[in-house]
Amino acid sequence: MKLLQRGALLAFSISLCLAADVTTAVHGTVTKVDAGAKTIVVKTKDGTEHTLHFVAKTTVSGTDVAAKDTFKGVKEGSEVVAHYTTKGTEKTAVEVDNVGKDGLKATEGTISDIDRGAKTIAVKTADGTVQTFKMADHATEDAGKDIAKGSEKTAKVTVYYTEEAGKKVAHWFEGK
Repeated sequence: MKLLQRGALLAFSISLCLAADVTTAVHGTVTKVDAGAKTIVVKTKDGTEHTLHFVAKTTVSGTDVAAKDTFKGVKEGSEVVAHYTTKGTEKTAVEVDNVGKDGLKATEGTISDIDRGAKTIAVKTADGTVQTFKMADHATEDAGKDIAKGSEKTAKVTVYYTEEAGKKVAHWFEGK
């Protein structure tokens, strides 16, 4: 009996740990930066505010990290996509991407192919060209959440990306 209880407790603990590692993304404007508390507040289009904590492993893309009046390159008024995990009520930023005019580049189009195994997404733009992007790990997760199976090849999206070593790397995309 004790062995069964220990097994159940272990399975429950593992499921809690796995659930804690789920990454969620939020797109909005930074309304507050508190460098002392290592937090930012991101307000979405619908008015919801998300307070996110920074840790040593939090990465920031598309910003000037050394700029004054910023915290790790993030400042009030910046348009960002923040990828975070949740433990209890605390949201911890894994990555924050600046998607404003000086941040990540963006391409709009229709998905022509998603290869989750190869972690690539191909997008056909309005002019008929097809651009292929390597997906960052969290972008691969987003592909599963944001694009419904069966409709993925007709979904209209905006892909936010960087160029690294001559390759386009999709950090995040959102459906239209």
